[in-house]
Amino acid sequence: MRRSDAAACAFGSGGGVRSASWGLLSALALSACAHAPPASLFPTAEAAIARMRATVACSRGVRGESKVDYFGEQGRVRVSALFVAARPERLRIDVFSPFGATLSTLTSDGRDFALLDFSGKQFFRGPASECNLSRFLRVPVPPFALVSLLDGEAPVLVHQPADASIAWDSGAYEIRIRSLHGASQVIRLEPVPKDWDKPWSEQRLRTRAVRVVQQGIELYRADLDDFVVAHTAAPRVDPDGIDPDVPPSGPACSAEVARHLHIQSEASAQDVVLAQQDVWHNPPLDPDLFRQSPPAGVRVRASTCP
Repeated sequence: MRRSDAAACAFGSGGGVRSASWGLLSALALSACAHAPPASLFPTAEAAIARMRATVACSRGVRGESKVDYFGEQGRVRVSALFVAARPERLRIDVFSPFGATLSTLTSDGRDFALLDFSGKQFFRGPASECNLSRFLRVPVPPFALVSLLDGEAPVLVHQPADASIAWDSGAYEIRIRSLHGASQVIRLEPVPKDWDKPWSEQRLRTRAVRVVQQGIELYRADLDDFVVAHTAAPRVDPDGIDPDVPPSGPACSAEVARHLHIQSEASAQDVVLAQQDVWHNPPLDPDLFRQSPPAGVRVRASTCP
């Protein structure tokens, strides 16, 4: 088995909240995916976290297209989405039906959230909170965490260095973190195959999985797979030559992203799979890309969460 195929070595690739046999599948996957550790291992969790961030440091955000599968109480829903994510927590996601009709546009600039529901002719607005993102996008993670995951980086809970440990486990570095308010986190990082024999200080790291638990309840688990190198987006050029070109929003960048992102939540029973296509780093950004105003003819509603 190739090192790059060890998707199940994260937390298993079974059905999560949709499969009662997840534990068995996970155990089988872990035994099948084990690898000998690199000759040079990270000495501390903080060193590994720093290398993970350095691996994608050239990226200020991503733009791409996804096929999205939702699994919930109403069954399975499949849609297409165009997304732009910019650090630290700006998002724009346009959702389309399988037939190409626009269903909704979601924007979040880190402070204000808005969602235009075309089919219901409603416009929701409120704070850019995890609750609003989860409620409308059905992704059970905070906006900053989703932006990081789309960019190939694990969001890291606030912690003291002494509260983080690292060990080699079943083909990946496993970082365990104790955070505030009874929260804990597990992050699994895998060296890029070409870097397996390099010193730890030169290893590029893939984020394979992230799991966050608070007070014994799993808030979310994210598994990442199918890694490809994404490149810098091209400048936006006005074909009529009237408006000035819009340059990329960051430096030249060639860094891996995960084309398969699976996010599940025990707390909210949400389960979503994003299969990304045509991903680009540092896309050109218009000033109002992450904000929107209600068009005429729609009902404006406040979206507040407890």
